[in-house]
Order: sequence, then structure tokens, then C-alpha cells
Amino acid sequence: MDRLKKLFILTGCKIGILITILSLIIYGVGIPFFQIMELKAFDFHFLSRGVIEPTGEVVIIAIDEKSIDKFGRWPWQRKRIAELIDKLNGYEARVVAFDIVFSEPDESSGINVVKDIKGRLKNKGRDVVSAIELVEREADNDKRLAEALRKNPSIIIGYYFFTSRDEIKHIVKNEETRGDKPLYINSSKFTSIRNIEKDAPMPELLTAVGVEENIPVISEAAGDFGYFNIVPDSDGTVRWVPLAISHGENVFPHISLEAVRKYADSPPLFLNVAGYGVDSISIGNETIPTDEKGRLLINFRGPQKTFPHYSFSDVVDGVVPVDALKDKIVLVGATATGIYDMRVIPYEGTFPGVEIHANIIDNILQGDFIHRPEWILVFDLLAILLLGISLSVLIPKIRSVYAAILTISLIIFYITANNYIFNKWNMWLTEVYPIFTIIFVSGGVTIFQFMTEEREKRKIGKAFSHYVSPSLMNEILKDPKKLVLGGEEKRLTVLFSDIRGFTTVSEGLKPQVLVKLINDYLTPMTDIILKNGGTIDKYMGDAIMAFWGAPVWQEDHHIRACRTALEMLKKLGELQAVWEKSGIPKLEIGIGLSTGKVTVGNMGSTTRFDYTVMGDTVNLGSRLEGLNKEYGTYAIVPKYTYEDVKTEFIFRQLDWVKVKGKDRPIKIYELMGEKNDGSGLKEIAGMFESGLKSYMERDWDKAKGYFHNALKVRDDDEPSKVFLSRVDMLRKTELPPDWDGVFVMTKK
Repeated sequence: MDRLKKLFILTGCKIGILITILSLIIYGVGIPFFQIMELKAFDFHFLSRGVIEPTGEVVIIAIDEKSIDKFGRWPWQRKRIAELIDKLNGYEARVVAFDIVFSEPDESSGINVVKDIKGRLKNKGRDVVSAIELVEREADNDKRLAEALRKNPSIIIGYYFFTSRDEIKHIVKNEETRGDKPLYINSSKFTSIRNIEKDAPMPELLTAVGVEENIPVISEAAGDFGYFNIVPDSDGTVRWVPLAISHGENVFPHISLEAVRKYADSPPLFLNVAGYGVDSISIGNETIPTDEKGRLLINFRGPQKTFPHYSFSDVVDGVVPVDALKDKIVLVGATATGIYDMRVIPYEGTFPGVEIHANIIDNILQGDFIHRPEWILVFDLLAILLLGISLSVLIPKIRSVYAAILTISLIIFYITANNYIFNKWNMWLTEVYPIFTIIFVSGGVTIFQFMTEEREKRKIGKAFSHYVSPSLMNEILKDPKKLVLGGEEKRLTVLFSDIRGFTTVSEGLKPQVLVKLINDYLTPMTDIILKNGGTIDKYMGDAIMAFWGAPVWQEDHHIRACRTALEMLKKLGELQAVWEKSGIPKLEIGIGLSTGKVTVGNMGSTTRFDYTVMGDTVNLGSRLEGLNKEYGTYAIVPKYTYEDVKTEFIFRQLDWVKVKGKDRPIKIYELMGEKNDGSGLKEIAGMFESGLKSYMERDWDKAKGYFHNALKVRDDDEPSKVFLSRVDMLRKTELPPDWDGVFVMTKK
């Protein structure tokens, strides 16, 4: 009985063994997280190894930014490709492979117009038709390219396989109705599928459901074809390439294989099949190892431009030395970022697809393939078991500091040894599962010991509460992410306020008086903002920036912001009366409000940051605050805010303006008061907007009448005075026909 009890009593060693068993289960199940981590560890081998010098037999003609600047936006007219092929004849390139598919006719040449003219003049005389036919031949860029292809038998044209039904929804009818019509690419299929084991079944290759071929006139002229599909891993990084894809009853080679085969004078191409799938691919007597699905693990040489690059335009212009391309495998493809043929590889996040093909070709030429050994499963199981059990026995017997040293040393040793094996023998061994076993066992045993030995110690959370305020602690506990940099997009309302001419006023005040004045102003204004649920973003001298809707969401953020603005103006009137008695000049403020999408969150550095908002909405609010000076108003909002709160407050449209930094004009409105305000604001607003309408229609007399009527109701209505002044000025100005009345703001 006692022995049975002891069996169920947990010890550090037992915890370690249980974690080791768990590691074996995780390995067997194949959890995606660990699989991705293993792939990232594989990428690390390349970064630590550095660059490998290529054979020098592969060069790239790049459709780069320089060529696009010269020839215009891609895709170019086919005659431009034909020019390149003609030039390459003189360079004596041994193989030229295009990482391009010409799947649609070239409509840029005007050939359809020529054919239409030819039809119309068919019966008008042989000479006319002959002249038109000459123009037709010269204008047909597709035929021009086809002629160039016929003259250069070293060309390989690319094409693309569709591997999912979603990709061919737009062409599925054509695929279904083409029947047994042979594909042009059939001329480049594998010579044979060769069984190296008796009765080996057909392997599970990547299967195509459709093909994007070149147009017939180009396909008929080309001698060889190769698909350029690249399939990334689940994390988006390219590590493997399918060297063989099945389509229908045939198997087709990757463009890289076809380039090497043509470089070797076109020996037969074999797919070698065993019981477990594809064993390898043979080009004549040369063998390329693959996985069971016919994929090659790419041994990348380095980052971008590890292979020689020559600009398309330089080759066409003939400025590239002849020996740079002579007897080489030349790949033609896009490297300009704007063409979007960019991939992620272990070395970097933006890598041209054409240079991936260059790496594959160079792998085959050098024969330095990366491989996973056949005994990898046995190795992985033994590594996990031996490391896990050894640590389970050792760690409980040593002090925690020595356990940490042992753990770190083992991890460093395993990574170093694994990296050495990769660099020395191009062998990819499993790295993540053994390392995680080390971490899990060491960590699990150490934590278990800590929990049993330190049970009487204080809880960490309680200790922290002595050093930070409870409220801050609660916020951190609710969402620890608030302590890291980053933001999220939200639709909020932002408020900017500023005292007009404060610099001039402050120059006449003593420092003590100035400080008291600022505090007497900012304190009640801050109280109003906080009372209405606003968040103070920052103080900028006498200016205040605040926002509503974060960090706590408020459905009525725009209403709260507008109400805050009106309360601030009301409070300012009370302060003005107090300041007047103290001999301080009358201070006025301007307020700008803006509603829209912003980025809100912690901005700054990893050691010091602020919770703030950023974006165009914020900038607009700041510009609108400054616009108050132009119209003599106190609070301005854009159309976006007005549309949200127009039923709650009294507004009037002030103008159409282009704020500084923006090309498109926006409507701006003055926030005048609450909806139930009975001081004649609605009447003034109506008269002013009628005057604004007449102003925009260039009916100057009618506009002046409305603005004068508004001044009769309120003689200090500054916007009416501004527009009366504009009317007088515009009467004397010869306006252009397209004058739209938009006011352009030139100041911030």
C-alpha cells in the first residue's frame, strides 16, 4: 500500500518523464505551431551560413525599375520581347527561359484597327490591300514575337498551372469543352515515368486542374515549355518547389528542370517512382533527389542579386558585355516590386520569383542538394527520449542555477551541432522538438521544485501591489497588452482647442501671473472634458487635445465631444468676466472637432510611450481649429461629424474649403448651440446658409441681402461680415468659368 502511494506521489523526476512523454505525443500529432517553428529553425541555417557563390552559369535579365522607367508600365508590347530575343541571338546565350506567360493577345498594337481597315478596303484594289497587309504584319506584335521565337531555338516559354477549382471559375467552361484537344505544352512533358520498384503505384504529385498556356501563335512558334508555379509553405515562405506536376494523363516538368535539360542538349527526362512515392528525377545520367511528392528542397545561395542581374533595357540597348551572357542559362523575369512577383524566402521577405528559379537551376548544376535523411524519424524519437530522461534525472539533483546553466548549454550545443551538420553535409535534422523537450523538461521540473519549496512565499501579484497603484494594476491585469507598443483602428471623435493670440497676451504678463492664468484656464476645461467622458491626449502650452471613444468605447462619442465644446465656450465666458476684473485682456478660443477612423494605442519607444491617436482625422481636427480665425467663429466641425449629430445641435454650413495638405474640398459647419436654444441661432443659421447658397451661385446682390439680414439679428456675426467682404472683392475680380467657390486654406 505504501509503495502504491509512493508511486502516485509526484517528484521532479516523474514530472520530467511525463513531460518527455508529452513531447513524444506532440511530435506524433504534428501540431502546426511546432511545425512552423521547425521551418523557421530551418531558415536560420541559411542566415547563419551566409552566401554560397553560384556556379556562374546562370544569369538573370531583369524587368526592373530601370527598364520600366524606359519602356513604360508593364506589360509591354510583345515587340519589346521580340527585340530582346533578337539581341540574345547575338549574345549567343545557350538557354533562355522566360518566367512569363503570354496568355492573352497583345491588344496594344492596333492590329484590330488595321484588320478592320483591310476588310473595308478589300474590294478597292490590290495595291491598297497589299499596303494594308504590310502594315498589318508590322503591327501584329504577337506574330513579331512568334517570328523571333522561330529564329531562336534556345528559348523556353513559361506557363502556369491552376491547382484549385477556385482559380479556374472564370475559365472552367472552356476547360470542360476543349475535349481531347492536345495541349501545346505536351511537347515538354516527362519522357517516361520509370518504376524503380516493381508494381510501384502512381505517386501523389501536385495535380493541376487547369493550365494557363500561351496564345496559339506564340505556342506554335516556341520549341520548349516549362511551368513556373511556386508553392509556399503554410507560413508563406518558399522552401520547396514541385519539380513535377500531373495534368490529365501526363506529368510536366518545372521550367528550371527544362532549362537544365536544354542546357545538357536535351537528354530524356525521367520521373523515378518507388512504393513510397517519387524517389528522384533523372536528366539523362544525372539524378535529382526529391521528396515523395516530387518536390525539391531549395538550397538558396543568398539574398537578392546573388546571381548576376542585367537590366532588360541594357540588353536591348546592347550595353551588356557579350561574354556576360555567352553560353549561359539566361532567365528573363520581373524583379520590379510593382509587378508583384515577389516571394518570401529564408533570407528575406521580398525576393523575385525569377531568382528562385535561378537557385533551383544552380542546385541541379552543382548537385549540392539539401536532404532529409531516411532515418530522421528514429533520430527524432531517440533525441527526444535521451534528452528528456537525462534531464529528468539530473535536474532534481542540482541547484536551480546549475540547472539553468545545463539547460542553456545543451540548447547551444544542439543548435551549434545541428547547424554544423547542415553546413557540412547539407543535411536537415529536426531542431525544434528536441530543443522544446529540453526547455519543457527543465522548465517543468524547475517550476515544480519552486512551487513545492517556495509555497510559503508571497504571491507575485501581491508584492507588485505595494509598488503600483491598485487602479493601474487592475488595468494591467485586465489587458497586459496595454504595456506594449501598438495600436488599433477605431472611429473616434477628436477635439482641439487653442487660445487665440495667446503669445501676444503672454508677453505682457509676469511669469507668475501667466502660470496662474494657464492653470485657471486649463483646470476647468479639463474638468469639462473628463466629466463628459473624454480622454486628455496632451497639453501643448495653452492648447488641449482630447478624444472620445477610447480606451473605453462610447457609442455617442461625437455627441459628447460637441457638448464638451459648447460647455467649454460657456465656461470661457465666465472666466472672461473674472479676468476682466483682474485687468487681463479678453481671451478667445477656437475649437476644432473631427470624427473618423484613427489609429489609437501606445506610441513611442519600448521604454517610454503615450496612449494617443494618429491619422488624417486628427490632422483635420487641428486644421479646423485654426480655421476659426478665418471666420471669427469658435467651434468648427467637418461634414462627417455634422452628419452624425445634426439632430442634436444647431449648425450652419460655413463654407467649402481645402485644408492644407488635402486636395479634395470638404464642407465645414459651425457648431452654434444646443437644439433647444432659443436665442435666435436657428434664424441666423438659416439666413446665413441662404446667403452662402446665393454666394456659390454668384448672385452677389442676393447674397449680400441675406448676410445683412443675419447681421440685423446679431450685429457681431463675424462669418456674415467675412462673406460680405468676399462678395465686395469678388465683384471686382474676373472669375474663371470653373470657379466653384472653394476656399483654399494656406495656413495650418
